[in-house]
Amino acid sequence: MRFLRPYASVPQSSFLWMVLVLCQSAVAQTRPAPADSSPQVAPGQAENVAPAPAEQRPKDEVSTRDGPATFRVRVNLVQVRVVVRDEHGKIVPDLHREDFQIFDNRKPQLLSTFNVETLESKAAAPSSSASTPADAGEIEKASVIAKLPQRFVAMVFDDVHLSIEDATFVRSAAVKFFDSLALTDRVGIYSTSGQTTQEFTDDRVALRKALLGILPRSVVGGGFHDCPEVSYYEADQIENLRSSQAIAVATEDAVQCAFNGDESKRALAQPLADAAALRALSTGDAESTYAYSHLNDISRRLSSMPGQRIMVFISPGFIPSTLWQEMTELIDRANRNKITINTIDARGLYTPDVNGDIADPPRFTGSTAGFLTSYRVQAQFAQEEVLADFASGTGGTYFHNRNDLDVGMTQAGAAPEVSYLLGFSPQNMKIDGKFHEIKVTLTSKRKVSIQARRGYYAPRTIPDPEAAAKADIQEAIFSQEEIHDLPVDLQTQFFKKDANAARVAVLSRFDLKGVHFRKADGRSNDALTIVTAIFDENGNFVTGGEKILTLRLLDNTYERLSRSGLTVKSSFEVKPGTYMVRLVVRDGEGAEMAARNGSLVIPF
Repeated sequence: MRFLRPYASVPQSSFLWMVLVLCQSAVAQTRPAPADSSPQVAPGQAENVAPAPAEQRPKDEVSTRDGPATFRVRVNLVQVRVVVRDEHGKIVPDLHREDFQIFDNRKPQLLSTFNVETLESKAAAPSSSASTPADAGEIEKASVIAKLPQRFVAMVFDDVHLSIEDATFVRSAAVKFFDSLALTDRVGIYSTSGQTTQEFTDDRVALRKALLGILPRSVVGGGFHDCPEVSYYEADQIENLRSSQAIAVATEDAVQCAFNGDESKRALAQPLADAAALRALSTGDAESTYAYSHLNDISRRLSSMPGQRIMVFISPGFIPSTLWQEMTELIDRANRNKITINTIDARGLYTPDVNGDIADPPRFTGSTAGFLTSYRVQAQFAQEEVLADFASGTGGTYFHNRNDLDVGMTQAGAAPEVSYLLGFSPQNMKIDGKFHEIKVTLTSKRKVSIQARRGYYAPRTIPDPEAAAKADIQEAIFSQEEIHDLPVDLQTQFFKKDANAARVAVLSRFDLKGVHFRKADGRSNDALTIVTAIFDENGNFVTGGEKILTLRLLDNTYERLSRSGLTVKSSFEVKPGTYMVRLVVRDGEGAEMAARNGSLVIPF
């Protein structure tokens, strides 16, 4: 047995990442570049940037440092991505803010943000310039637009429960799905047995190769016929629901298979039936528990990706039995991490299978054949429940009872042509940790289907300001949504040291007129937390750091910097390649934030 290692592809610097997202000590790579290799920058810059002349430099008014700051609690903004389709399944592209209504636990909410996203707008990645001073040697100049990863799709194949026919069917459909991917999509392939893992990539050759590993995987043995032969569904009826009919059917089967139909042996047959039911239940529960364990691992891996997160679960389904808590916990984790689970029934368009595998058919006796056939049919319908609950519980779509699985995978995994991003700030929310149900409707009576997240969780306790700030920053770093509370611009520059190393400067330029200062002791006071994270082209964290910019500005300094702006630089060592830069700034006084995306290509 081999368990999935959810962070296997993340480099050792992920330990620095954990430090980053917890907003503790700064990453070691955040340091100023030597004077002879620092990128040229504009005036009005803070520490770690080329300083202003001594006569213009603020004394103890502007400084950067590593460490915690004092924060106020920020009002949480709940964002809900919505996809609207008409009665024919086509995207509805022409809706406006006034067309939507959103409810929090049945209470109407006021939309505070509204954005329309299209494939064209998502593909328009930000550009970043790169340069070095002329006296530093060879001049490198580039103006690039990198196709940054924006959507991460984890395709999870339930090889613990798949049949060989289903596995072949879904592999063929997945190949067609890969052809529909956008340049900004990254796909990972995983399995519930943990024996197939392809981390997030845009390499379609690698994805197709990983698909070849999708085969039925037995994780608990088997391959023999018990006496009596009890299915997982029947065992659940016997042991958990104590169905008298199911107990009688299993006992009769034991009489037939163990005692050649000798009814005088019925008292001896019942313990055999109970034992067979316990074995079948234990085997079925073990398989489902194994699948849940790996689904949780994959969910944790997906939650660390910086962008929109989608899990596509391809499975024939399985009996819920008593494992409701495991299912609920998986749905809860997905909602907390903003993961949408779309599910696809791997059986496609099917009629109940009463004969089973032709190479190993079930062994029905004459007197119980009707009951066992009924249980077999009921089990196949019961398997759907898990898939339906995963989708409905996370605002996803359940694609079933159709043979065009390639269409289902495209709808489940590919970006919709148009989506709507709604945001609201919950009113009078209680700090009780309870789940809040979200419902999105249209103001018109138009016949549509609406796909949106099912809800969110209120905080369990009133967080202290520092903890609230850390949570805000962590969530923003892992997102790609831009936040414009503060007027901040992002620019990246690089100096290529040699063929295998480069120094990147991330410049954060502030317009101080939009920053909320606290006036005290004749100064304008604030502390800005600046967090930078650099990801590779597949969304894996490479490096990052944090700075606290402390401002204690006298009036004449404030007036001067309000005109020129203020720029802070962070420097990082990287290898040549394509990178996504995520900048998050949080204001300690106004509890406001800014988040910006940048792209950078350093040629080899």
